[in-house]
Amino acid sequence: MIKGISIIKNSEYRKKILLSLVDVNYLTPSEIAEKTKLRLNHVSNFLKDLKDNKLIVCLNEDEKRGRLYQITELGKKVAKENHG
Repeated sequence: MIKGISIIKNSEYRKKILLSLVDVNYLTPSEIAEKTKLRLNHVSNFLKDLKDNKLIVCLNEDEKRGRLYQITELGKKVAKENHG
């Protein structure tokens, strides 16, 4: 939990991406980019960080296009801690 909080506090981009997933079932990277107003290449890089830290999961990892990302329970706790 502490590591998750730390990586979110360390990057406004990671925080925006994580928070964009809180109230939805799942989103594609393009939808996240649109929702957060971040460039798609930045979203893709930070999705990997969030996934590596178990804050999000990719529901269809084997797909080259149209990957779907979902926040984990740990991710929800970290988002709540950082957003209130």
